[in-house]
Amino acid sequence: MTKYIQYIFLLLVVSINNIYAQSEKKTTNNDEMIFSNDPSIENWLKENKIPTLGLGIIEDGKLKEVKVFGEIKKGISAPNNTYFNVASLTKPVTAMVALRLISLGKWKLDEPLDQYWVDPDLANDPRHKKLTTRIILSHQTGFPNWRWMNTDKKLNFQFDPGTKCQYSGEGFEYLRKALEKKFQKSLDQLAQELIFQPLKMNDTNYIWDQNINESRFAIGYNKEGQPYPTEKRETANAADDLHTTVEDYGNFLISVMKGKSLKPEIFQEMVKKQVKVKGDLYFGLGFAMYDLGNGNYALSHSGSDPGTRCIAFLLPNSGKGILIFTNVDEGQKIYEKLIIHYLGEDGKKILEIENR
Repeated sequence: MTKYIQYIFLLLVVSINNIYAQSEKKTTNNDEMIFSNDPSIENWLKENKIPTLGLGIIEDGKLKEVKVFGEIKKGISAPNNTYFNVASLTKPVTAMVALRLISLGKWKLDEPLDQYWVDPDLANDPRHKKLTTRIILSHQTGFPNWRWMNTDKKLNFQFDPGTKCQYSGEGFEYLRKALEKKFQKSLDQLAQELIFQPLKMNDTNYIWDQNINESRFAIGYNKEGQPYPTEKRETANAADDLHTTVEDYGNFLISVMKGKSLKPEIFQEMVKKQVKVKGDLYFGLGFAMYDLGNGNYALSHSGSDPGTRCIAFLLPNSGKGILIFTNVDEGQKIYEKLIIHYLGEDGKKILEIENR
């Protein structure tokens, strides 16, 4: 390569780098403008057709910020104590009920569940004897997400338990039935005693009862802005439809991050890489785990139902985290900017792992 060509090539590289840097800087500046004040955030949400956003920011192991943006009804601003249906963010709560019982010595992580519960659909399949709390909380049951997805609507094993990962709400429901049989209490009763009351989560429940103020509930919408019927469960589902507020769930996440009420060895099992999902993404017990390198990691879970998109991330080493609740089918389209803005470089690493 002649000196002239080398010079032109160098100029081209420098120009490309400058363009990239300016583009990145412009994006960063635009994002900073979005998050510079509440009216800017409100405008951004309107542009993205997000009716209601619940946002919880955790710093130094404390819930630093609780905000709810948008309207709960036409012309009525959503209060900070808005109720959201958080879909599969129910699962971490159920997981913590089980892990708390294990820490108390009342339940065992690796004890077969068949002495407490055997689903009638599986009675003739000996593989049900392999099901344990560890296998369920790490999504290794071999179950479909829901039995109604099968042609015959029956529960079945799609692979041997403990051999690989497949996300399943049915697994958590299986655990619920075993727990309820053993303790002769409903899951919502167990959660009240072990999680909600100790953490003063007074606005959180698996069931829709007389304590829920419906005027504070964020109704779910489809992408055309049409409302969905509100799911009002009378019995708990271990995997879905928890109703809660940003403050309640944020305080729950802080207790998770700090391992409150868990024995140290149980907390270590919770954050251990139980099974690989893909790349640097794993499942621990009740949470997905992102390996960010150099001993750093993030715990996460998301929720997705008609009219609900929500997600949470915890960074136990730094004491940071974010909680995002939305009440619309396409709520996930605002995740990226929020994650990068509030979690910085760790947020970028999380997105890189997710998008690989």
